Amino acid sequence: MSLNIVSEIDNRIKIKNVLMSVSDKTGLETFVPALVKACPGVKIYSTGGTYTKVKEILGADADKTLVAVSDYTGQPEMQGGLVKTLDFKIYLGLLSETYNPAHQADHARLNALPIDMVVVNLYPFKETVAKEGVTPEMARTNIDIGGPCMVRASAKNYLRVCSVTDPLDYANLANELADHDGTIGLDTRFKLMKKAFTHTAEYDTAISKFFTTRTWEEVNATYRQH
Repeated sequence: MSLNIVSEIDNRIKIKNVLMSVSDKTGLETFVPALVKACPGVKIYSTGGTYTKVKEILGADADKTLVAVSDYTGQPEMQGGLVKTLDFKIYLGLLSETYNPAHQADHARLNALPIDMVVVNLYPFKETVAKEGVTPEMARTNIDIGGPCMVRASAKNYLRVCSVTDPLDYANLANELADHDGTIGLDTRFKLMKKAFTHTAEYDTAISKFFTTRTWEEVNATYRQH
């Protein structure tokens, strides 16, 4: 297998396209306006409840800033929102490299855009399983698929993408964007990459721990089987 070894990158990257899909919507009411102000012309691609929340925050400006992921990809969401962001155009935008001509050709071929920032946090699995009487089915339903994929892809490509998983980082990001002409530096992207992989590792550990401590009898009793 031939690996992509990168030797040329940009220290500061301009935030033009943001993928936003969060379970915890804390802080969006201040971060979204700050993002739009610091990055004129920015596009926010979003889904489900996050789309609705961002549209409410942006008000009259939503039409020129907010884009539904399904409109961008051309793929409708699966019933129940089970598949929303698992699409080649999305991951091309997350994993492509600025100075790789083949990647740029892929963008042109598909009319795709590089995604510069991902704002994602995951379904509340730990909070769900901490509740008394939670069933294996309730836990299973709260296993996030698309979220960890987006976090991992954006964190892997911290060379060009800013991966944001914690609302507590919004204020510092807004300040950096405002102070540096809508750009984020490599040092910040690297710091957030480490935080992103910790986020997904802890999430997977919580899932493993919950199901490891469940018995087959508990699982079997959850469903009416045919």
